[in-house]
Amino acid sequence: MKKIILLLAIAVGFASCEGDQGPAGFDGLDGLDAETALIFETTVDFAAPDYSVPVNYPDNFELFDTDVVLAFILFEDADTDDGRVVDVWRALPQTIFSDFGDFRYNYDFTIVDARLFIDGPASTNFDNLTTADVNNQTFRFVILPSEFASDPRLDVNDFNSVMNIANLNSSDIIQIQK
Repeated sequence: MKKIILLLAIAVGFASCEGDQGPAGFDGLDGLDAETALIFETTVDFAAPDYSVPVNYPDNFELFDTDVVLAFILFEDADTDDGRVVDVWRALPQTIFSDFGDFRYNYDFTIVDARLFIDGPASTNFDNLTTADVNNQTFRFVILPSEFASDPRLDVNDFNSVMNIANLNSSDIIQIQK
């Protein structure tokens, strides 16, 4: 009798309950299973008295507290050995040594926006900044999610290293008009 009860209990356990199908879940975005890096470019003019320019992030973009924002200035064009001309990008802050004093292109950022500015020691006479120093200065911002920023191969001072780690190329650059 004990064996029959045991067999009936096992049979009831295998005959599980069935009900109506639950509601369908939401589909994820194909290929977008994690945060991705973002790059954008803007060209600005600095003006006295504060030599500061606000920069808005691209539309439909959200910066997280753990993201890292890097900024680079188009410093010069250089000729390569094979005769091509390439852009030279330098990480900010970038110090310039001049006859009238040193000054720096610099930036700061929040989760809402960024700011580009020129600063320097009190001994710098900013009235002597040239048009070339303040007008048509091109900057690129790269926003890295924390998983990219923690990669030990990342060199935050090397624009090409940042682009490679973030898996970005020139077609990914968003142009921001000022």
